[in-house]
Order: sequence, then C-alpha cells, then structure tokens
Amino acid sequence: MGEVTLSVAVIGCGAIGSIVARALHDGDVPDARLAGVVDPAGAGGLPELSLDAALGTAGLVVEAAGQRALAELGPRVVASGTDLLVVSIGALTDDALLDRLNGAGTGRVHLASGAIGGLDMLRAAARMGPLDAVRIVTTKKPAGLVQPWMDAAEADRVRSATGPLEVRRGPAREIAAAFPKSTNVAAAVALAAGNWDVVEAVVMADPGAALTSHVITASGPAGEYRFEIRNRPSPRNPTTSEVVPYAVLKAVGDLAARTGVFR
Repeated sequence: MGEVTLSVAVIGCGAIGSIVARALHDGDVPDARLAGVVDPAGAGGLPELSLDAALGTAGLVVEAAGQRALAELGPRVVASGTDLLVVSIGALTDDALLDRLNGAGTGRVHLASGAIGGLDMLRAAARMGPLDAVRIVTTKKPAGLVQPWMDAAEADRVRSATGPLEVRRGPAREIAAAFPKSTNVAAAVALAAGNWDVVEAVVMADPGAALTSHVITASGPAGEYRFEIRNRPSPRNPTTSEVVPYAVLKAVGDLAARTGVFR
C-alpha cells in the first residue's frame, strides 16, 4: 500500500489556528494537508468540519482554541483513536485532565513547544537526575497581563506600570493557571522538567517591552542552564507570540515525516 498524506484538522481559527490551517491548506507543510477547521465562529473561508466529521477523516487534530476547548474536546479526540497535538499546554496544570487524556483511548497526545526552546535539554538533564531548581521569568506588555480575577486596584497597578513590575511569582502550576493566555510556557517547562513543584514562575509587566521575553534557568546533576527567548507578540493577539503557529507547523511536519503514513 502506498503512503498517504497526513490529514490534519485544526480546532480553533484564531491567531494561531488560522495561520496553521491556512499553511496546511496552501500545501506549505510537506506530507500534510488540511482536512478542515472546527470552529463555530467560522473558518475564514477555509473548509469547515464538525468535530465528529474531523475525527472521521483526520489522522491528527491540532488543538488551537484555548484551555477550555482542550478540556472539553481533547479526550474525545484521543478516545476516537486520533492523535492530538496540544497547543494550550497550560491546561495540563489540571492533573485530572492529563489523566483523562492519557487514559481516554488509543490516540497519542503530542505537545507543541510553542514560544520557547531548550525543552529537549531540560528533559535530558532531568533524565540524568532530578533538577534542583528551575525558574522561568516571563515579561510582557502590561495590557496582556490583566486578568479577570484581579481586583480593580491590582488591575490598575498592572496597567499603569511605568517600568518593569513583578505581577506575580509562584509555583509553575499556580502561575500557568492564573494567566491561561500568557503562561503556557511555564507549563511546558514544568512538563519538560518532570516536576511541577521544582519550577518557579515569575510574571513581569513592562510597558517598554517591545518583545515578549522568557528567561529560563535550571540547575541539577547534569549542570547549569540558561535560555533566553525574545519573541515578537502576535499583532492579532498580543497575549501570544507571533512564532507560535510556526512552531505548531514544525511539529505537524515532524509528525507527518515520522512514519510517512497516517490513515
């Protein structure tokens, strides 16, 4: 039997999903094509599918619709036997969701690296021996860091920052849950480290931050590490980095090339 192209459905057609879906539709990813977009708000002229239809035709589903969508739809994807590529990694702060995904069915769960790099090195270092300490400091413009749970005084403190301001510091699980649109990176680092409790996350607001920065430091038996990433914010959604959809497309391309056959 000859090889077939990886058929990909994309959940969500926002700042990330629209770019991913368009690139797949236009044939920009070798060995992969767009089956359709699952989004009740529409697909911007791209082919649209219901989730059930997507699960009947796609070999891979890309979740690009946010943490709530992952929690609601992700287990259904895995239960159908379809592979799932997760973009909203911050949702995995919920151990119950992670367990549901892992036990839902025969579909495999893959995690997109998103806005940061260095995760392979962290995984390798953690495999050699437990990491002693890991910290990620994320700096963004103030407007994107204001959250519904903030009271009026706290929200105003963030909005009116005139220089670098520490908004919140704490365990990665807590920070990723508190800033669901801005700190998927904290969850990605914790999952790479293999230990939520060892990772401290710091969120900084800086009105002068033209780029979104993530500074990751780690130490353990394997050595000491420091990674700094400075990304341009998405012009469509400044809470995410412009590079994220291209990281997703790289992951799709890698999955398509890994076996050469998806049915």
